[in-house]
Amino acid sequence: MKRLALFLITACLSVGAMAADVIKAERKEVFGDITVHYNTFNSTFLTPDIAKNAELIRSKGQGVINVSVIKDGKPLMAQVSGTVKDLTSQSIPLQFKQVTEQGAIYYIAQYPVPQQETRTFEIKVQTGDKINTINFNQELFPGQ
Repeated sequence: MKRLALFLITACLSVGAMAADVIKAERKEVFGDITVHYNTFNSTFLTPDIAKNAELIRSKGQGVINVSVIKDGKPLMAQVSGTVKDLTSQSIPLQFKQVTEQGAIYYIAQYPVPQQETRTFEIKVQTGDKINTINFNQELFPGQ
């Protein structure tokens, strides 16, 4: 599981492998004392072992979104939900699952990537009674 944590941290902090949003390459939002890091990439970038351990489908037609929530430099548990929309505004709900490891908490979800296109993501992060929303666009490419 340490390999999963290392990969997800790297993916979350690096420029997206599926063509990062030009305006926000850092992929984080700050809401008061809470920082939300997020990134999305094609699931073929996962090794088979990491995909299996995270219970993710490794396929050129599947994307992964990874979200982590930090407060005072430490991981924070949250309720994460969201949607991804295509150019026709067809909305697909994202089913996030929590991955907890020593010193790390991540929220990951998968979504289909049938063709190259720009998608709109809306991610809601609830900590306590406060809900913060992140909206971003990203051009996606099916994997190789």
